[in-house]
Amino acid sequence: MTVKERVKEVINEIQETALKSGRNPEEIRLLAATKSVPPERILEAIEAGIRIIGENYVQEAQKKYELIGPRVSWHMIGRLQTNKAKYAVRLFEVIHSLDSLKLAQELQKAAERQGKKVKVMIQVNLSGEITKGGISPDKVKELSERVLEFPNLELIGLMTIPPYSENPEDSRPFFRKLRELKEKLNREGFPLTELSMGMSNDFKVAIEEGATILRIGTLIFGPRSR
Repeated sequence: MTVKERVKEVINEIQETALKSGRNPEEIRLLAATKSVPPERILEAIEAGIRIIGENYVQEAQKKYELIGPRVSWHMIGRLQTNKAKYAVRLFEVIHSLDSLKLAQELQKAAERQGKKVKVMIQVNLSGEITKGGISPDKVKELSERVLEFPNLELIGLMTIPPYSENPEDSRPFFRKLRELKEKLNREGFPLTELSMGMSNDFKVAIEEGATILRIGTLIFGPRSR
């Protein structure tokens, strides 16, 4: 299958799953996860209708941006080091992986210097896996309160990555916990609208549990070469 065919198939599956779940498909956005994908294949996906691409590394994104430019919305979905904050602010419209006050402070400084406002999501580590980024659920409220104090950061939602499993149902408890956490914060007055969760293997379950942004790579571009 071509990239174009794969994109169409994924979009159709998203729409069907949303309707079956009683959701409006327009509430759900498809982000193409493009780590290690060459620019020419990303351009094929853009021609097929992709409007958001997600990168894991600032340096890789910088090289691709030179060729692709601002024709799509660029999102940072990988772990972000504080010393890369100024570059991330220059490149990305949304950062999904905010996981510390120190990083929020660096993003604020960079955004203020560049005269920009950056949308951010707090990455929540619901599994307790040391290898995964994100903060523990009990610290999300405290970090959210601090982020709201920064005039150049706009807190829009939460992100999570559940442990990988062949069975999509294994991801459900993590997606449900993230949605419940968002709903709790909403009740407490935090203006969160986005849930970034669900990848190629479990995006249908994520839709059923309330995802608004799906991060899909393999289903669009095929397995990554290691």
